Amino acid sequence: MISLPYLVFFEVATHLSFTRAANSLCISQPAVSKQVKNLESTLGIALLERKSNKIKLTLAGKKLYNHLKKAKALQTEILTDVEIVKDEFKFSGQLTIGSSTSLSIYVLPKIISKYIEKFPSINIRLINRNNDSILKALFGREIDLAITEGHSNNRQVHSEHFMDDEIIAICSAKNEYANRTIEIEDIPKLPLVLREVGSGTLMVLEKELKKVGLKPSDLNVRIRLGGIEVLKNFLSQGTGIGFLSKMAVAKELHNQELCQVFINGLIIKRQFNLIMRRGEEPLGLVKMFIREAKSQQSYR
Repeated sequence: MISLPYLVFFEVATHLSFTRAANSLCISQPAVSKQVKNLESTLGIALLERKSNKIKLTLAGKKLYNHLKKAKALQTEILTDVEIVKDEFKFSGQLTIGSSTSLSIYVLPKIISKYIEKFPSINIRLINRNNDSILKALFGREIDLAITEGHSNNRQVHSEHFMDDEIIAICSAKNEYANRTIEIEDIPKLPLVLREVGSGTLMVLEKELKKVGLKPSDLNVRIRLGGIEVLKNFLSQGTGIGFLSKMAVAKELHNQELCQVFINGLIIKRQFNLIMRRGEEPLGLVKMFIREAKSQQSYR
């Protein structure tokens, strides 16, 4: 932990005032001055330039201040981690997560595996449904945490950014559109195979198509399928063009079982968010999972 002389200097450097630093620390101004002088004596270098009633940081003072900012941030992180680990023993060892299909299949297994390695006493239940169903489960307290596509407009929830993804048009390698580039105005002519109503992928797709002047009624939807793997298997037979998460078809694209259809002027990005009930402090198990998930995503 940061010792008192450094903490006092940090407050002085932050406020550039002995008086405001004293008020912030609830100690006297002479005590603040004494702590700073003792620190300068210990380090053997001036940290502050004192001119009339103004204070300015020396080069050494600036460097020390920058290091102390990092140290305080690390101290906060350490204390938070300790509190989180304490929470592990306060709450039930059951954590229920609701997630969209894409994340449940292609992202969360690795994160959950690492999580239970760190916290073997915690049991995790993962519910895999479409966006609408996941949010209903959150409101019904069937799950502790939801991870879904996009933002929810519902004021009863609080969301935090988790990761980004891209939705692309795909088809069989045998399809005439495989690896071709088409224009936006060609989309209504395509024989489309889309996800079911309520799917997060479908909602993002329709939102982005609306931006380029295309309504759902403009599309030639030949069939709707409930699930990513079902849709991929159907497309691999050579019939139709679908829109799916790039991470969901990475393996098939690499093996050339499926191919991308490039559409000029259309890039569909989406954001996955961690969704919690607004006004409720997440339990320790949820906090730990969020930290682990974000930590792993930062190294992807």
